[in-house]
Amino acid sequence: MSEPVLLATGVQVARGGRMLLDDVDLQVEAGSFTALVGPNGAGKSTMLHVIAAIARPDAGRVLLGGRDTEGMRRRERALFTALVEQQADTLLDLSVAEVVALGRTPHIPLLGAPGADDARVVASALDRMDATSLAARRFTELSGGERQRVLLARALAQQPTLLLADEPTNHLDIHAQLHTLGLLRSLANEGLGVLAVLHDLTLAARYADRVVVLDGGRVAASGTPTETLTGPLIGRVYGVRADVVAHPRDGSPLIAFSDPF
Repeated sequence: MSEPVLLATGVQVARGGRMLLDDVDLQVEAGSFTALVGPNGAGKSTMLHVIAAIARPDAGRVLLGGRDTEGMRRRERALFTALVEQQADTLLDLSVAEVVALGRTPHIPLLGAPGADDARVVASALDRMDATSLAARRFTELSGGERQRVLLARALAQQPTLLLADEPTNHLDIHAQLHTLGLLRSLANEGLGVLAVLHDLTLAARYADRVVVLDGGRVAASGTPTETLTGPLIGRVYGVRADVVAHPRDGSPLIAFSDPF
């Protein structure tokens, strides 16, 4: 059996005397889509930052393709992992094509220049995110939803083995949300490991293979959507009443919320 693309064990992060992550285990296989869910402040973004080596854990290990991130150079991590942040703001006055081309940086030798293959990859990434028509526009002039699509295209241009996405449907309308999650599902089907923070539990249940629920920095549940997204679990973690029924088309959990406790 091959190594998982991501294996995190016993991850702990404390800041200002508060435990943000407490003994978190998380695994992502190649060709799978894992959704990381939980209420605000549960530690979801912090976990992505630890995996991407933006934040350093106080305890625990993170392995990318079997290698400890502590022993990997920044370029090596960038060749393996792409992170799409939740916040889509930037002060760079670049065109959309230039922003997406930044995803090729780890692939270009020092003092080298982008080549025809890099241009092809950038064009393909723009096309997959329906952003080709935006290529000549300035990134700073885009709407929040357009920026999110462009940043996803930049991550695709990076050609990672593991894609981390922090609320990739942020700022997107319903059609764009479904398109984006459908794309992540397709990328997983093509062999990419995908880990995405999602707030919409029904969308997480429909598109993800596995769901990891964080609550107060700890793993409250981990497994298939049917195993994890149950009424009692949702009630305990989110403090709301929830009825879970089968989706009429694909049988995935469909969640209806009512009054908070």
